[in-house]
Amino acid sequence: MTDRRFFVILFVAVGLLSLLPLGLGVYHLHVMIVSLFYVMMASSWNLLAGYTGQVSFAHAAFAGIGAYTSGILAAKFGLNPWIGVFIGTILAALIGLGMGILCLRMGGIYLSLTTLGFSEILRIVITNEYEITRGTMGLQVPGLVADYSKPAYFYIMLGGAMLTLIVLYKLIYSDIGLNFRAVQNDERAAASLGVDVVRMRVLAFTVSSALAGMAGGLYGHYLLLITPEIPSLDQQFLVLSMTVIGGMGSFLGPIIGAISLEIFSEYIRAYGEYHVLVFGLVALVVARFAPNGLMGLAEHRLRGRRKASRTVSAAAG
Repeated sequence: MTDRRFFVILFVAVGLLSLLPLGLGVYHLHVMIVSLFYVMMASSWNLLAGYTGQVSFAHAAFAGIGAYTSGILAAKFGLNPWIGVFIGTILAALIGLGMGILCLRMGGIYLSLTTLGFSEILRIVITNEYEITRGTMGLQVPGLVADYSKPAYFYIMLGGAMLTLIVLYKLIYSDIGLNFRAVQNDERAAASLGVDVVRMRVLAFTVSSALAGMAGGLYGHYLLLITPEIPSLDQQFLVLSMTVIGGMGSFLGPIIGAISLEIFSEYIRAYGEYHVLVFGLVALVVARFAPNGLMGLAEHRLRGRRKASRTVSAAAG
């Protein structure tokens, strides 16, 4: 896909989505806002797992870092929430950079275990530092706009998702993106060709962390209440499920997975916390019968139709 075609498609999609507040009620608009948050989360996690093959369980934790940094600066120090979101994004990127330098040389299961431990430590700190974070009671924070309204936050989250997708597209479909895929496919071969494997991993981890921090900051100010639920492992596994079901390693997969599963989750909300288990089961079924996710399944069927069409054309000729 050329840059021009991508931006045409993106702006047409954004233009059509911009009309949704005119026809949706408050509840359905909330669902779309949350879906856009997960689009940012799943797409940015896909950069790391889908394009460099590094599975991190700290992505939701970086969203929590962005949310709590912005929230604390706004609630405790009166800083403008927009500036707080920017600072939270930078802090998430810096922590991601430091963690990447320390951990990404290990890779594999060691990276997964390290990021899992980091997420749990962060959750414990947030829960116990009641004076700063208000623990499980939640930290009340001001909104990003003076007059709170769902349409305003829909456009804010749509802008955040658009920015995330542009950054990811420019990275993935560039020479850096080629290096990412080379590292994922065969890091020894990539290193022999002059690719700095660790540097590519750290770059992907840093960018992914920054985008998660931005998503968390915007989402926290939308909710007006930041709780340990944002950086929880449940949130992480939800993002993982969305990416796998949509199609890990594809650009559109996480977008489709995030929106479809968030809408689906509203239908199983009555099952309470078991909806995470349902997502896990769906992810296992998709991984078993459609390893490349919904996008992979769609592409497979499209190739089959094209092959059948060529066969019919050849027979007719």
